[in-house]
Amino acid sequence: MRILQVISSVNPAGGGPIEGIKQLSHVLVADLGHTTEVTSMDDPKAPWLNDFPLQHYALGSNTAHSKSSQYNFTPALTSWLRARAKDYDAVIVHGLWQYHSFAVWRALHNSNVPYFVFTHGMLDPWFKHAYPLKHLKKWLYWPWAEYRVLRDAKAVLFTCEEERILARQSFWLYRCVERVVGFGIAAPTGDAALQREVFLQTFPALRGKRLFLFLSRIHPKKGCDMLIESFAKLAKQDASLHLVMAGPDQTGWQQKLMTQSERLGIAARITWPGMLSGDMKWGAYRAAEAFVLPSHQENFGIVVAEALACHIPVIISNKVNIWREIAADNAGIVANDDLAGTMAAMELWLELSAKERVDMGQRAAQTFLTRFEITTAAKNFHEVIKL
Repeated sequence: MRILQVISSVNPAGGGPIEGIKQLSHVLVADLGHTTEVTSMDDPKAPWLNDFPLQHYALGSNTAHSKSSQYNFTPALTSWLRARAKDYDAVIVHGLWQYHSFAVWRALHNSNVPYFVFTHGMLDPWFKHAYPLKHLKKWLYWPWAEYRVLRDAKAVLFTCEEERILARQSFWLYRCVERVVGFGIAAPTGDAALQREVFLQTFPALRGKRLFLFLSRIHPKKGCDMLIESFAKLAKQDASLHLVMAGPDQTGWQQKLMTQSERLGIAARITWPGMLSGDMKWGAYRAAEAFVLPSHQENFGIVVAEALACHIPVIISNKVNIWREIAADNAGIVANDDLAGTMAAMELWLELSAKERVDMGQRAAQTFLTRFEITTAAKNFHEVIKL
């Protein structure tokens, strides 16, 4: 099969969905014999396209059409899809609320080319409670755009059962064919000890520390402020405890968080390395004692799967949609997405014996292999799109 994947942007700062496209596509091509290509509304001159591993068509601002800054209205995408649709056996839409999803509907809903939609958590009801004015604006858009996108898709794809259930709660006008296909990553490659050393050589002050690692976007929904406050209250228990806050700052929130850490007297015990990739990213996982993500909303959590793949137990909130699997396998610690829950979970980790922490790390690795290794998700995906 020849598959086209459509997404607003392949900028790696966008997090899990972009990494998921890369991982899924690799298995589809290498193991299942498909051909897969990607189109986005990126500017063709965007620097991140230089390292993008798939055949890619960028239809952004360098082409002869207008494009708004938020909705990414790109009229050329619809005409491009209509002209090229016959070249593909299936089209996959990644994400909602920007023009690319509606463009696919406009181009394909009356055609013989089936399209499928990965919502990537963008129908989670958390958003309507956290941003009620934005939700009202979405309601104005929903009936004539995204509702139709989902309704006419051959199937709407979810990464886990929790995401599928939550998606039904955002809009009462909701109808689609639902399929849970899973999600995940490939096991990391490379020398684990060398990757760890690469990270520690870059940040030598962290050598010998007991590291809590946060690796995600610096964003209010991730619970970064709760994590810092919890760490401040627990750090006095052990002078070797240190917090690594890794990830891109897309909203300008990091400075406020750094001010918070100064007020709490722990600024010297937090490292902000920015966005990590390659061996530096894997080295950060391998240097950590535990991975922490107290998020208020997390569709799947590619970073959680990455931590598990590195034998690192996870401390997560029960708003990370794969929390049930983590809890069932005792591959980490799950708590409420509030200050009390975050602090209790981290304190419970510190109360574990060294053997108990090692045992949990072994269970984390097994959970990754049985639940979140990408091959299973890719095969499920293949079974759905070939119908």
